[in-house]
Amino acid sequence: MTLAIPQTDSSARPRFGVLQIIQLGLLVLLVYASARVIVPFVSLLAWAAILAVLLYPLHLWLSRRAGKTSSAWIIGIAGVVLAVAPMVLLTASLSSAVSGLISDLQNNTLTLPPPPPGLADVPVVGVKAYAAWTNAAANVPATLAENKETIRSVTSGLVAFAGKMATAELAFILSFVIATIFIAFGASITNFNRRLLQILTNSGDQGARLLALTVATIKGVALGVVGVAAVQAALLGVGFFLIGLPGAILVTLLVFLLGIVQVPAVLVSLPVIAYVFLKEPLTPALIFGVWTFVAGLSDNFLKPLMLGRGLEVPMPVILIGVIGGMIADGLLGLFIGPVLLAVAYVLFMDWFRQQQVKPALMTDRPPS
Repeated sequence: MTLAIPQTDSSARPRFGVLQIIQLGLLVLLVYASARVIVPFVSLLAWAAILAVLLYPLHLWLSRRAGKTSSAWIIGIAGVVLAVAPMVLLTASLSSAVSGLISDLQNNTLTLPPPPPGLADVPVVGVKAYAAWTNAAANVPATLAENKETIRSVTSGLVAFAGKMATAELAFILSFVIATIFIAFGASITNFNRRLLQILTNSGDQGARLLALTVATIKGVALGVVGVAAVQAALLGVGFFLIGLPGAILVTLLVFLLGIVQVPAVLVSLPVIAYVFLKEPLTPALIFGVWTFVAGLSDNFLKPLMLGRGLEVPMPVILIGVIGGMIADGLLGLFIGPVLLAVAYVLFMDWFRQQQVKPALMTDRPPS
């Protein structure tokens, strides 16, 4: 018995000549050069895509009343105004305050108000803080001279922080402008992304499913993380204002920011409760303590209700993506992390189900 060895035609094999190698090298060089150009804008484009996804339902609602083009213009102008107006007001206020401070320093007329009487009653640091404030108010020029290096260091830090805030504000405005463009061409961009995912997954249904999952995850994270943080900050803020807490606005804003970065609000609410018990009568302090303690724990039952709502991905997967993405990539990772984990989870579960079906088919096959 002889085995027939199939003969392969050497002419059918692909040949890579010098020209093909040059073409491949030029293609790789083009991809590399394009990536270098795009990399500085990746963060802006990612934020623009997230904003476009979140604002697109508003665009659809406005477009039914004002038209698609007018709707995109309204969203873009309103977003830029809302971003620029607070910064302009803050800059004007700071400029006035800084110019007055410089004038007082030059004329040697800078004064400090006396310390509040309750400062000395603050546990641990109250007495020292009260004495230091009193000495500084009694002789401002000498205090400034003694702490010149510290003041210079603090001033440099504030200037650097202001520069970072201005850069972040500009980046947000640019992201909003790009998001407006994405919104205006939303249908075309959606079709392109759906087609691209269909090509990558080699399945029309799978591509559309992954695109819908990405959009739903971004909306779910915005509702579950930012929404829960806003609700919790509002609940705590009501108590702060009713009890007359000094700096209630700043403390409420701090709770909101900590909620976004997934830091428990109890870290703020418990010290506030302790402060109120030291300052207020027992009955209002007890009512405030119960309200603040419950509101500080409200995220524990709000997150399961709102985070990942309506998704085919379990809530723990989304929560891990939120926390891990935040640690890895900051605020942008808050959205990118859960999207990546959600897509990976869906693909893995689909593959896992396929692997379960194959052995079942093999065992059901009748014996030959």
